[in-house]
Parts: sequence; structure tokens; C-alpha cells
Amino acid sequence: MNALKALHAEQDQAVWLDFVARGFVAKGELKALVERDGLRGVTSNPSIFEKAIGHSDEYDASLKAVMEAGDSRVIDLYEDMAVADIQNAADVLRPVYEASDGADGYVSLEVSPYLALDTEATLAEARRLHEMVSRDNLMVKVPATPEGIPAIRQLTAEGISINVTLLFSQGEYEKVARAFVEGLEERAKAGHDVSRIASVASFFISRIDSLVDKLIDEKIAQANDPAVKLSLESLKGTVAIANAKLAYQRYKAIFAEPKWQALAEKGAKAQRLLWASTGTKNKAYSDVLYVEELIGPNTVNTMPPATMDAFRDHGQVRATIEEDLDGARAVMSTLAKAGIDIEAVAKQLVDEGVQLFIDAADKLLGAVAGKRAALLGHRLNGQSFATAEDLEKASAEVVESWRASGAIRRLWAHDKTVWSGADEDRWLGWLRIVEDEREKAEQYAEFAAWVKGRGFRDAVVLGMGGSSLGPEVLSLTYGSREGFPKLRILDSTHPDEVRAVEAAVDLPNTLFIVASKSGSTLEPNVFRDYFLGRMKAVVGEGAGSHFVAITDPGSAMEQAAKDDRFEKIFYGVPQIGGRYSVLSAFGLVPAAAIGIDVAEFLDTARTMVRSCGPAVPPSENPGVRLGALLGAAALQGRDKVTLVASPAIASFGGWAEQLIAESTGKQGKGLIPIDGEPVDVPAAYGHDRVFVYLRLDGHAVTQQDEALRSLEREGHPIVRIGLDKVEQVPQEFFRFEMATAVAGAVLGINPFDQPDVEASKVETKKLFAAAEESGALPAETPLYEDDGIALYADLQNAEALGPAADGLDPALHAHLGRLKAGDYLALLAYLPRNDANHAVLQEARLAVRDARHVATCLEFGPRFLHSTGQAYKGGPDTGVFLQITAEPTADLAIPGRKLGFATVVAAQARGDFSVLAERGRRALRVHLKGDLDAGLKRVAAALKAAVG
Repeated sequence: MNALKALHAEQDQAVWLDFVARGFVAKGELKALVERDGLRGVTSNPSIFEKAIGHSDEYDASLKAVMEAGDSRVIDLYEDMAVADIQNAADVLRPVYEASDGADGYVSLEVSPYLALDTEATLAEARRLHEMVSRDNLMVKVPATPEGIPAIRQLTAEGISINVTLLFSQGEYEKVARAFVEGLEERAKAGHDVSRIASVASFFISRIDSLVDKLIDEKIAQANDPAVKLSLESLKGTVAIANAKLAYQRYKAIFAEPKWQALAEKGAKAQRLLWASTGTKNKAYSDVLYVEELIGPNTVNTMPPATMDAFRDHGQVRATIEEDLDGARAVMSTLAKAGIDIEAVAKQLVDEGVQLFIDAADKLLGAVAGKRAALLGHRLNGQSFATAEDLEKASAEVVESWRASGAIRRLWAHDKTVWSGADEDRWLGWLRIVEDEREKAEQYAEFAAWVKGRGFRDAVVLGMGGSSLGPEVLSLTYGSREGFPKLRILDSTHPDEVRAVEAAVDLPNTLFIVASKSGSTLEPNVFRDYFLGRMKAVVGEGAGSHFVAITDPGSAMEQAAKDDRFEKIFYGVPQIGGRYSVLSAFGLVPAAAIGIDVAEFLDTARTMVRSCGPAVPPSENPGVRLGALLGAAALQGRDKVTLVASPAIASFGGWAEQLIAESTGKQGKGLIPIDGEPVDVPAAYGHDRVFVYLRLDGHAVTQQDEALRSLEREGHPIVRIGLDKVEQVPQEFFRFEMATAVAGAVLGINPFDQPDVEASKVETKKLFAAAEESGALPAETPLYEDDGIALYADLQNAEALGPAADGLDPALHAHLGRLKAGDYLALLAYLPRNDANHAVLQEARLAVRDARHVATCLEFGPRFLHSTGQAYKGGPDTGVFLQITAEPTADLAIPGRKLGFATVVAAQARGDFSVLAERGRRALRVHLKGDLDAGLKRVAAALKAAVG
């Protein structure tokens, strides 16, 4: 009989194997150990699975089969593989389980180490794994943390066999043993069978000597007395065994007590001590030291394969667990006198043990995530980074910090301390919205069928910010599907734009989608009032059947929609802010209206959601990596996020611009997104840029590719994101949402509030209300005025712009003279957003960029108020703002209000400027009189001359 087999046959010590792998089981090697060596159990842990899955191709075929059938979360992919291995190993060991009447034949599977400090989560996880594996001979491993011990008691009471892991202390072992006994007592009291419950207490051995020997060496170095040095030296390699022998004595005492005897009479099995970590780490010690010295009845020794091989070859079997107990006590006494606290050592080892398993789990899940991404191939949008060494290092430090702190898991668990600790936990509904909305896909399909059945030729979204920018991306990237209406967006109160939308549609064949989360936002309400009035004039009392509303439950918009008999009301999620709402009803209703298959749309988005999930370590998590880079870049002064996109997906920049600016631009910090600025040669730029390039593979523009390569060669940071087709844009919605949330955490701000947007709204409402009372907005005094223009500024800016009193050209020369390196120029045009106006201002914008090497923004109001306006007012004080206003060609009345759209847009412009001034921003307003085209060209020429 070989030594391994003799351990149980002669000494009643069960041999378990600390290893499991798919091929090892499938090839019959586990079964061979059972038959040859009398193996009686198997243990696993994250480190074992990390080596098996991450460092072999044994699991690739099963992964490929799953991924070819669809997609899965990373945690599900791992658990499916691990559970299959555990089930297969348990089946091999089933005969041992039956022959031992349930005493042996167990396979252990560990609860996630991420839950080691959470009792309730550990309970839920253990129950779930017990049910998933569905084998009587499963032991669920639970760590002996303070939070784990109550879970051990409860799970035992529920009839789940537990392997208690990470025990180093005699005192903690006693707590564990008593928790087991109390759990069985509770189970017996409830009238349940206690005879089929088994448990082991995994007492770690070699790790104790590794740490204690290090501490002893430190004491030796400090000692001067040779006798003390010799005494300390004699302790090395003895403490772990002495500690274990004394733990065994506690085991004997506990399981001799009357309360245990009462349970034993009912068939209960004592919780055995299992010697874990029995591979020798110090090469100076015998490779079977931690087996030979801990042999005793009713114990278990779980060995790694190398230790099993060594003991089989030259191990000596004899009863040793109770040899020289006085010597063991002396060792522990001498250790204490030397100033080494074994309880402190044990606590440190528990903490380190949890972290080691977390580190292994991170590597394991990272490996699975990498394999998943490779198998997805072009179905998952790619991402790569090209950065200088300093930014690469800073970004890597953020990523590692997120891994070490478990920040991505905490984010998904709605932990507001990931950010500022304010109310961030109330705004995280976007994390799970894709799964929630996927369950409603049939409702969206029914709505799409209704739209098609009505024969609408146009659909118009009436909304602002997050309610309009996402639908605009869908309209411009997906286009119209056959049989479905063309989607238009109205997000300007300028009467010329309102009039233009009305002129472009045939009202009787138009569907209006009124979108407002709060229901109190000014613009959607006046849009609704106007077009509902116009529809009633055209179709009569059936006007409501041409309208649907998207709003949060209980809002004023919901009530108005009911009162006006809207055809349908779709509900948003109150826990999702507007800029994070594109994957909710606010994006999906317009999507369905133009014939986009919402189920496919959400499935595409879900691919990225899963890639950014809580189980995907930061190093493999595309959202975290992008956010870490953007946040780290901003902290280095590269805070101008320049968005470049292939033409077919260029509209994505307008949506991302709002998300980034409104989320991060506050408290004097933030990222300033730059959209619509054509990429150019390196000489055009300063050193404050990060370029994010969304490239549509197969439809890329050579000039963009070459320009980005040139910028990369010059050391500018480049992020490249590759899309196989436009229908993969939904993935980018979620990637950017996650990245923005992460960047906000890096910057130390709350990415879910918008204090300065609210300030503009308040100022606008105040101005408009006063105008309705008095009949007009209050008069203003210009700094300068002629037949074509008038210049306005607050007192502080007026003093800084002394030459403004001399006319437009000197005013703009002085204003642009305020630009410094790292600043940006923002043109804020409260004008119709059309191609002609855009072209004039775009030319001027680029002239400033090329001459001054500063970032430039071109925004149309009031649309940008719900977008970049937050960053302009609350972000870094690096903006120079030129607001451009003009008289509309004609006003447009709003039903139920005294004043029309012209007053609304004028009040918004004044409110905007007022808050810019109040925040101390460098701002000037140019008001155009008379011919708009001529006035705008005059301003553009003056801008170019100012930098010429």
C-alpha cells in the first residue's frame, strides 16, 4: 500500500487534492488517483481555476460553442465552466461519498472572494452555487472572515455542507467550529436531518511559517545576544505545525462537549480540521513536512499535485498530530515572548488571503473576458490607445487603482463613494436599462407596427438635450426604413427653426414625440403647445392621436398627455438622468418609430454592457479603460476631448459632447468635448488634446486615418474605436456612458448632476415670466451699436474689453486676445441651425484654431444649454465665449402664452449670458440687426481678422 493510501487506511486521515482542471477529469486522471491513492476529495479556489482556464486552451472549445450560440456575461461564462468541472469531479468522487456515508467524496467550490466581507451576499452566493452545482457531494467554500462566520452558521442550518477557508488562528477556528455546531443545533431543532451535513475547517499551514519566519528574521537582525538569536532561529519552520497541533486539541475539546454529543446521537458528523496550504514554500524544509507532522484521526490533508507525488514517493506514515504537545505550547509561548503576536499574524494572513484570491479572480475573469472578446471578433467594437509614456503610466495607475479597490464592482453595486458620496447612487438606472428594456421589446415592436399602420410620413421629436440628441444620432445613422416615417428633431425655440420644421412636414401625416423627463422643461412644453394647437387646427379633435409622450411617471407631462388624449405614453426611469437615457424609452421610442428593430438594437448594446460588466476587471473593461485615460489626461492638462468620426457616424459626436460636458464640467474641473472640428495637421493643435476616433471600418476616410497617424507620431494621445457597421453604434452609447462615469470618479466630481444647467433654466424662467408680466424683456444698453450690430457685456467683461466701445473689429481683437495656451473658444450662436449659418461660423472657427492653436467649439442655442452649457459655466475657467444673437425673421405665437418663441429664445440667450458672467467667464455678446447672412459674415470676417 502506498503512503497516500495508508494515510486513511492506517491513520483515518483523508487525502484531498488541491487541484481541478477539465482535462485532468476528462482524461481519467482524477479517477486514477481515487483508485490508486485512495483520494477522498477535491478542493478548488480562484487561483486553481485561473491557472486552468487562463493558462491553457482546454476550455476554448466550450467557450467557442457558447459564443457561437450568442453571447454571455463574463461571470456566466466562467461559472458555467467551473460548475461543469465541479460537477464532473463530484461525479467521479460520488462512489467515495456513498461508501463513506457522506463523510468524504466532496468537491469544494468557493464563493466569490469579492464577497468575503459581506454576510448577506455570501449567503446568497452560497445558496446559488449549491443549487447550480446540484450535487450532494458539493462543499461550498466560505472564508473565515468576521462576516463569513455568521454565514457559515446559517448555511449549515440550511443543510449546505461548508468548507471553511482561510483559517490561521486557533481562536478563529474555535469560533468557526462553534458556528457549525450552532447551525446544526438550529437544524435539529427545526426537525431536519443532520446526518448528511459535512464540514471541514481549512487550517492553513505553510503561509504561517512563511510570514512568521520573515518576522523572526527581523527580530534576529535586531537582537544582540547570541543566545536570543539562537532561540529565535530555532523557532523557524516550527510555528505553523505547533499552531495546528494546538488547534487540533481545541477540536477534540469542542467535539467532546455534551451539546455535540447530543447532535452526534442524531447522526451528526464532526467538522473535521483540514490542513491546507501544505505545499512547502521554503526549499530548506522537507517537501512533505506539512503532511508528515500533521497526521491524525478524523482530519483531512488537501495537497497540491506536487506534494502528493512527493508523499507517495517518500512520505512516512505515523500518528504525529499529538506528538510533543508540550513542545508545541513552548514554541507558541516563545514566539509570544519574542513579541510576535500570532493573532495579528493570522489577521494579516486572512486579509492577504482574501486579496490573493481577489487578485486571482481578477486574472481569471480577465482571461475569460479576453477570450470572449476574441471570440466575438468584429461583433464587439474594438478599442486601442496610442499615448506617450507618462499618460500611459498615469492611466495604468488609475486602472490598477480601480482593480485594487474593486471600484467597478462597487459602481455596479450603486456605491456612491466611487464618486463624491453625494447622491450618485440615485442615478445609476442606466447600468441595467438594457436588460430591463429588452424585456419590453415586444411592446416597442407593437408600437412600430402601429406607426407603420398609420402611414405617418414624418415623425418629429420635440425635446432637448438627452431627449433629442440620442434620437438625432439614430435618425442620421440609421436613416428611414421602408414604410416608416422620416425622423426629425426640434430642439430649438428659435421661431425660424420651429417654422422650418412645420414647413417640412405634412401635419395630417406626422407623428409628434414629445420627450421630457421632468415634464417641466420649458422647451418641450412650448413645442407641445404649439404643434398640438396646429394639429387641432388641421385635423380637429383627433389631434391627440398624432402625439405620443415620453416622460417620467407622475410628471406634469404625463398628466398633460392624458388630458390631451395622446395616443400613447411611454415612461422613463426616474433613476436615469437625461444624458444617460438613450438606451431607455427616450431613445427606443424614436428608434421604433423609424423601424429600427429594438430587440436587435438592445442586443447589440448588450454586447458592450457585458464587456463593461462588474465581473470584467478594469484592464479588460473597455469603458473603464477609456474613462481612466480621459480622466488621467485631464489631470495632466489634456482636457479637450476631440471627437473624430467617420462621416456616416459623425452625428454621434453631438450626443457624446453632451454626455461628457454635462457630466464632468463642474467645480472648476472637467473635460471639454470638441465636436465638429475637422481633424488637421499637428501644427494646428496645442498640447491640451486627446483625440477619440470612431472609425467605421470599410467606410473610413483616408484623410482622417492619415491625420490621426500624423498626430500620433507627434505624441498626441489617440483613442481608436472601430465599428464594423453603423448598427453597432448602440455599443458606443454604453461604452461612453461608462467611460464618462469613470472619468468623473477620477476627477472627483459627481457626474450625474448639472448645477449650472439648472442655474440657466432658473434665470431664463425668471426673465420670461417678467417679460410676460411687462410685455417685453427689459431694455439693454450696448457697449457699441451701429446699423448692423450691437455689442453687450456685463460690467466685468466690459472693463476688460475697453476697445469694444470702438466697434466690432477692435472688440473681437481684444476678446480673442484673451485666449491663452490651453484655452478654448466657444461660438454660441442663438441662430437657426442650418447649413448656411454653420458654414460661415465653421470657417471662422477653424481660422482661430489654426492661428492660435486653441480648441474651438461651435454651438447653436438654445440646444447647447442642455449639453455643453454645463461645462462652459461650471468647468475649467479656460473658455472664451462669443455669444451671437439676432432678430428672427418673424415671431411665432405660442398658444396659451402672451409672448411667442422670439421672446423665449431671447430670454434663453440672456439667461445663458447672465450665468456665464456670474461665473466670471470671459464673454461677449454680438447681436445682429437686419440681414442675418450679412451680419454673420461680418462677424466671421472680424474673427478671422482678429487672429490674422
